[in-house]
Amino acid sequence: MNRLQANLLLTAIAIVWASAFVAQAEGMKTLGPVAFTGVRFLLGALVVLPLAIWEWRRRPSLALPPLATRQWLPVSLGLGVLMGLGAVMQQIGIVSTTVTNAGFLTALYVPLVPIFSMLLLREPPHWSVWPGGLACLVGAFLLSGAHDLVLQPGDAWVIASAIPWALHVLFIGRVADRLAAPFLVACAQFAAVGVLNLLWAFAFEPFTWAQVQACAGPIAYTGLVSVGLAFTAQVVAQRYAEAADAAIILSSETVFAALFGAWLLGERLDGQGLLGCALILGALLAVQLLPLLHRRFVQRTA
Repeated sequence: MNRLQANLLLTAIAIVWASAFVAQAEGMKTLGPVAFTGVRFLLGALVVLPLAIWEWRRRPSLALPPLATRQWLPVSLGLGVLMGLGAVMQQIGIVSTTVTNAGFLTALYVPLVPIFSMLLLREPPHWSVWPGGLACLVGAFLLSGAHDLVLQPGDAWVIASAIPWALHVLFIGRVADRLAAPFLVACAQFAAVGVLNLLWAFAFEPFTWAQVQACAGPIAYTGLVSVGLAFTAQVVAQRYAEAADAAIILSSETVFAALFGAWLLGERLDGQGLLGCALILGALLAVQLLPLLHRRFVQRTA
């Protein structure tokens, strides 16, 4: 898989995640958000488990170094902790802030990814990432429908959640590539997210088995498709995509969510929202096409 194919796969993942918003909204009518997240991620772990077992059994043929073989479980669980922390911190913030603020502030992970890439990995991204990241932030602000951003007490939690999200996007591709075991990595991190969220739910958001059964459809769709299929594909795609590019491409989820909302729920975007969509889509195309055009220019002039 080359870089362009990986970016196209990430775009497809963003579309799948966006389509899951409708199912998630339906599920929240019966089950609390943290419990819903825990159940669907555990379902996603079960979906990937057969592939993870197959990958574990073929480890000898992969000729992985002993260090990588020993590290796959703790490293994968660490990724799951990052993902789980992001989800929980975001959820705490949403309780005491507006959805508009939360949606905009979560997008802060987009510029954080290239910043962390330079600070932690000493890997400067392609120059197109910087204007692309800024365009995503402005686009998310416009798409949220906000005319003025008044910070609420929970905003600090949402801002803090951008840090584990950014670190997860930054490291997931490197870990999967180093271990050459994307299904093992995916299964372990899904299980970690599921357990963390369910522990939180049992303590602060009690639920019953009847509630789980009542939203079986939304859980099945988001667990099988959004987690089992799309999140696993993310692990595979980010073995070949730049982390900063991936952050911008995945942020297009907000655009596709708006389109699904218009299609399935009858929601409509005003001119401000359409401009936000255009900025995010423009950034998505820029980070995919500009490096390719630059490479072709260099080849022709060489």
